[in-house]
Amino acid sequence: MRAFFNAAVTFALLRSAYAATAEQWRGRSIYQIITDRFALPEGADLTKCDPGAQTWCGGTWNTIRENLDYVQNAGFSAIWISPVSQNYDGPRSAYGDAYHGYWIADASKLNDRFGTADDLKALSDELHKRGMYLMVDVVVNNVMATSTTPDYSQYMFKDKSQYHPYCPIDWGNTTSEQNCWLGDEKVPLPDVNTQDPTVVSAYNDWIKNLVSEFNIDGLRIDAAKHVNRDFWPGFCKAAGVFCIGEVFGDDIDQAASFQGPDALDSILNYPMYSALTEAFAIPGQLNTSVITDTISKYRTKFKDPGLLGNFIENQDLPRWANMSVDPQSMYNAMVFNFMSDGIPVVYYGQEQGFHGNADPWNREPLWTSGYKNTTAYQIITTLNKFRNFLINSTSSSDKDWLHSSTEVLTTSEHGIAIMKGDVVSVLTNIGSPPANVSMAVYTPYSNSLAMTDVLSCSQYVVGSNGTLSVEYTQGGMAKVIVPTTLLQNSGICGSVTAVSGEQPLGQLASGAFFELRKPALYSSYFVLFGLSFLGVLASW
Repeated sequence: MRAFFNAAVTFALLRSAYAATAEQWRGRSIYQIITDRFALPEGADLTKCDPGAQTWCGGTWNTIRENLDYVQNAGFSAIWISPVSQNYDGPRSAYGDAYHGYWIADASKLNDRFGTADDLKALSDELHKRGMYLMVDVVVNNVMATSTTPDYSQYMFKDKSQYHPYCPIDWGNTTSEQNCWLGDEKVPLPDVNTQDPTVVSAYNDWIKNLVSEFNIDGLRIDAAKHVNRDFWPGFCKAAGVFCIGEVFGDDIDQAASFQGPDALDSILNYPMYSALTEAFAIPGQLNTSVITDTISKYRTKFKDPGLLGNFIENQDLPRWANMSVDPQSMYNAMVFNFMSDGIPVVYYGQEQGFHGNADPWNREPLWTSGYKNTTAYQIITTLNKFRNFLINSTSSSDKDWLHSSTEVLTTSEHGIAIMKGDVVSVLTNIGSPPANVSMAVYTPYSNSLAMTDVLSCSQYVVGSNGTLSVEYTQGGMAKVIVPTTLLQNSGICGSVTAVSGEQPLGQLASGAFFELRKPALYSSYFVLFGLSFLGVLASW
C-alpha cells in the first residue's frame, strides 16, 4: 500500500510540474503537427493520402506518441497539435471532411477520429517523460455547420441565443469581425456569443477541466481576434497555462493589442512573417530594411516580444518552398526565427522541404518524406541545440541570452546582421549561387577575437573597429557567429566538456553586451527535493 501511495505521489508531482507559465514557454521551441498527417499506424498503406481529397488519412494521438523521436532528435522541446474537440462527422461538406480538427461540433467531447481519452493522456505523459511540453489548439470563436440555420442541439451550447445571428463579415469593421460568422454559406461557422455570461462561465469550466485532465502545458487559440478581447484574460486564467493566439494579418497595432494582461500572453507573429517573406523570398522584393522597421515597431508596441511565436509556415499559408525557389532563402529566414526574440515554431514538413500551396495542399502527409535527415532538418537540429545551450548555460538575470533584446547591427541590399546576447546572426537574400558579395558587420567585439559560425564551424577573426567580414563566394548560407570560447561545453563544432574549471571568455569591447554565467542548477535541486520528500513519505 505504501509503495502504491509513493508511486501515486510521484506521478502527481510529475504531472503537476507541467502547468507551464509564459516564462517557462519562453525558452521552448515548438513543432506544429496536424494530427491526421504526421504518422500512420504500423502496416498502414503509405500511398493513400491525397491532400486534395480533403479527407482523413489516419494519423492519431498514438501515432504521434510512437514517433516522437523524430521531433525530439531535432531538438524541439514542445509540440503543438490540432484541436482535440469533437468535429463535424456528417456527410462530406463542400470543402471535404474535418480531418484538420478545426470544424468543431461539441467542444466538450473529444475527437474520436484521433483516439480515446487514454490515448491523449498517454501522449501527454510520454512528452513529459521526455521533458517536453504539450500545446493543444483550441477553437472558441465558432462551431461548424453546413447551413446558416443549423441544429444547435449538436453543439456544446445548445441554445440559439448563445450564438450571434448570422451575418457575413464586413472586413475592417472590428465589431463585424468579432460578431459575424467566418466561413461562407456553403460551410458557415456559427459565431459563439462570448459576451454571454453563461457562455463565458461554461467555456472557463471546460478549459480548466480539459487542461487538468490531460495535463496540457499551453494553448494555441484559433481566430483569437474574432473574439472580444476582454474574454481572454478570464479564459486563460481558468486554463492556468500559457496562451498564444492567432491574430491573422500584418497590422502590427492590432496584433499588439492582443498581447498583455487585458488579452493574451502572446500571439503568433504575423507581422514578422510578412517582413521575412518580403526580405528573403526569391523571387521577391528582397527588402531587408522591413525587418529593421518591424523590430523597431514591435519593441515599442508589444508588451513582450520574447514571447511572440516566430514562424514561416503554418496550416493557413502556402509553404515557403511554394513561394520561394531557393532553399537558402528558407534557411536564412529560419535562422532569424531561432536567433531573434521570440519562440520558434516549425510547421511539420517544413524540415522536409514540402512545397504545397494554400489549404488543402499545405497539409501533406509527412510519412511520404520517409522522415529523412534533410539539410533543413540538420540546420534546425543545430539551431535547437545551440539555442538550448544558450538558454541553459546563461543565468536567469536580466542579462541572459533569452531575455536580451535583438539589435540590428547592419542592413544592406544583400542581407541583415542581428545580435542577441553574444550571438551575431548574418543573414542574406542572395540565394544559393556563389556571388562576389560580402557584408561588413560592425560588432561590439574587440580586435582579433576568435569567432566560430555554429552552422558551418568556419572560423572568423574580428577585424579593426569590431568588424566581421562575411563573404558569399560559396553561396548565400546563413551564419550564426559567436566567440569561440562561448561554445565550451556545448558539443558544437568539436567543443568538449571541460573536466574542471571555467575557460576564459572572449573579451568584449567596452560597453558591450553580457558575460556568461554558470549553468543553473534549479532542476537538479527540484529533483533532490522531490526524492527527499518521497523518502519522508516512505517512512510514515
